[in-house]
Amino acid sequence: MSDRFSPSRPARPRWSYARAQQRLAPYLFTSPFFILFLVFSLFPLGFSLFLAFHLWNPLDGLGNWRFVGWENFALALGARDQFWVALKNTVWIGLLSGVPQHLVALPLAFVIHQFLRRWQTGVSTVLFLPYITNAVAITIVFGMLYSENLGLLNYLLAQLGLGPVRWLAVPELVPYSVGAVVFWRYVGWNVILYLSGLQAISEDVYEAATVDGASAWQKFWFITLPLLRPMMFYAFTLTIVGNMQLFEEPFIMVGQGGGSGGAGLTSAMHIFNTAFRDLDMGYASAMSWLLFLAIFALSMVNNYLFSRDGGREP
Repeated sequence: MSDRFSPSRPARPRWSYARAQQRLAPYLFTSPFFILFLVFSLFPLGFSLFLAFHLWNPLDGLGNWRFVGWENFALALGARDQFWVALKNTVWIGLLSGVPQHLVALPLAFVIHQFLRRWQTGVSTVLFLPYITNAVAITIVFGMLYSENLGLLNYLLAQLGLGPVRWLAVPELVPYSVGAVVFWRYVGWNVILYLSGLQAISEDVYEAATVDGASAWQKFWFITLPLLRPMMFYAFTLTIVGNMQLFEEPFIMVGQGGGSGGAGLTSAMHIFNTAFRDLDMGYASAMSWLLFLAIFALSMVNNYLFSRDGGREP
């Protein structure tokens, strides 16, 4: 007798619609995420990497590209292109806006958490408003403030007997003018991040420090800062990633070319101009990957500095 007819062999369950529905339901419910991730994340990444090694004008149509190897990367890293100038502008504006953000946001969050708890919700809402306000509106308002003839800043300077300042026309002042807008927009966001980190610190620690006679400064320096290190790492990482991709504020304030002397030209603007003005998608893709490597390197440096041993031990 064949084994198929052996009474000890368990009977194969019959197919049923209910059982198939039960097995397939998890895949069907999660499939939209994977489909969207594949279409809008993985495919653009792969296509961008493919284009980085090709010369392609989108007006020529799909398939009409020419393999050029590392030529696009060599061109970006060479001295003839503006990639290094744009990267230098990006880092400089990022430092001018990012460092003051945290120097202001961290003590301000500590003061709100310690002394303004009754009004914490209202104060947090006011500080968070610039972050959720449209970037175009913010930039237009600051553009009016910076106006040479009608701006509020030059009006105040005139009351002090000082001459008008061309905030967006002098190349040396453009990074400061753009950095001020970025600082104003994101300082509230960092305050909210630090407030959430402060709320996670047990009150028992502060009460014990108060019993020991610690001052507000000693609580901030010896309790708040060490325990906030994970949140500081997170906030610094977001600032690095965001500032290295700076686009909206300088693009609207100083124009597509970066304004006078190209002082406001950031890496993201240069990539945008190369892709959609010059229609050189391959070169723009190569610069995008170089910018990604720069962001990755800075993030690793940030991770090293905020590691538990502070990078002092091997």
